[in-house]
Amino acid sequence: MAGREGIFAGEDPFEIARRWLAEAESSEPNDPNAIALATVDQTGLPNVRMVLLKEIEPEGFVFYTNYESVKAREIDAAGTAAFVLHWKSLRRQIRVRGLVEREAGPKADAYYASRSLKSRLGAWASRQSRPLGSRGALMAEVARVTAEKGTNPPRPPYWGGFRVRPLEIEFWADGAFRLHDRFQWRRETLTEGWEIQRLNP
Repeated sequence: MAGREGIFAGEDPFEIARRWLAEAESSEPNDPNAIALATVDQTGLPNVRMVLLKEIEPEGFVFYTNYESVKAREIDAAGTAAFVLHWKSLRRQIRVRGLVEREAGPKADAYYASRSLKSRLGAWASRQSRPLGSRGALMAEVARVTAEKGTNPPRPPYWGGFRVRPLEIEFWADGAFRLHDRFQWRRETLTEGWEIQRLNP
């Protein structure tokens, strides 16, 4: 695309996203893979929260959560989501909007197994998004699960991944005098090619 150079070089938005994330990993002090994930409830009221992006695939972005959480229920109902990756140190961000599918197979098993034991047990103990009487009640449940599941707990059936398959990806880089650089990759369906255009700041 004419006029695009430097950090925007390349036609594959997933490759650009991977490159930007790799650069952020050397400059961001904490969680360079943190995304602000937006969903909507059944009335159309939006919800947003921070989660950790775990993989940028050739055609999607993957994160993991409890399937009984509010975010998961809203994703399952709508089939869509959006998120923002923002890096203050680099003065860049990526916005993504698209369709969402579950990742509940071997890839989810492998990621769950790679987590620390305490995190794996925590996934069993936490009834995410539901009311909790006290911190003590949560720790008691962790103790119970630890005694029951041992040192090699399997992935809970209600815990796994989601894959956001984008219809729109926008890359933003800070510019002098608020004249930022914005490039958008957009398609109407997942089977179509990308339309790429520069946007006004």
